[in-house]
Amino acid sequence: MTVTEPSSAPSAREVRRWRRYLAAERAEAAVYRDLASRRTGEEREILLALAAAEKRHENHWLILLGEHAGRPRPTDPRTRMLGFLARRFGSVFVLALAQRAESRSPYLDDADATDTMAADEAVHEEVVRALATRGRQRLSGTFRAAVFGANDGLVSNLALVLGMSAAGLPNAVVLLSGVAGLLAGALSMAAGEYVSVRSQLELEQAAAHGPVATDSVTHLDVDENELALVYRARGMSAQEAELHAAEVLAGRQTDAVAATAEHNPIGSALGAAASSFCFFASGAVIPVLPYLFGAEGLTAVVIASVLVGIALLVTGSIVGLLSGASPLKRALRQLGIGFGAAAATYLLGLLFGVNLS
Repeated sequence: MTVTEPSSAPSAREVRRWRRYLAAERAEAAVYRDLASRRTGEEREILLALAAAEKRHENHWLILLGEHAGRPRPTDPRTRMLGFLARRFGSVFVLALAQRAESRSPYLDDADATDTMAADEAVHEEVVRALATRGRQRLSGTFRAAVFGANDGLVSNLALVLGMSAAGLPNAVVLLSGVAGLLAGALSMAAGEYVSVRSQLELEQAAAHGPVATDSVTHLDVDENELALVYRARGMSAQEAELHAAEVLAGRQTDAVAATAEHNPIGSALGAAASSFCFFASGAVIPVLPYLFGAEGLTAVVIASVLVGIALLVTGSIVGLLSGASPLKRALRQLGIGFGAAAATYLLGLLFGVNLS
């Protein structure tokens, strides 16, 4: 990408805009380098290549600015926060934020940026999206259990304690109900997760091949190639199965059966149950805190609602970040759903309270 210096002195507005772009390119390159320093192999190479591309963009603005480049100026707060997170965590959250940053590139509508630079930024968004997707897949199981477990605890126990409070029951009864709801919900989640994971493990064990299949490979008739039937039963086409079986029998692969088996570890049933218990309990304890510390009546309701609202906004924004969507929209959606359920039980509590009195 060749850049020619401007024929006339740039205007003050152009200098400000170019310097802003220059600062952003420098900061984004630093983010990718920081992320690369915490990775190895292919992902490291990809991130370093992205940093090198941002360096080329930086040079473009330096040439246009010439003597007007001046001292490096600070970039916008969002990019600075991105760099901070990259240096401290280097996680999928940072890649999700970087994806959104790349999608907001102004180069497509700026005549001073080349078409190549605009195309680079569009490609960068897709590259970062793919890297973020890899990270999401790596933590999808644990993250999903954590977010949905905590969210269930938040919403269900808030609805429970608000409904009890609205019915006019004593503070001790509301507190006891909240603790009972926490334990009942957490134990139910743990039991359900244990049964689910245990059943999955048993299904996988039932579907796994036995040692006879592997041991028999060396004695198979090469001309008949019975091994191809194994691969056809696993979903390969007849031609693919014949080729793969021929490779195995020719000694090009050592493990006939394990070579095509997909390994998908799902962890232990007890570990999954313990995690579900903790995730649910961590959310369910929040609505109980005001009552635990002696708050009563409307004061306790307001405090519990505020605490749960903050937690729902946090979990919703995290879901938004990891899904590549707007964190604000996801946070507000989570808040609306949670408060909707709590409002319904609160109104029912008011109704029952009137009838009981």
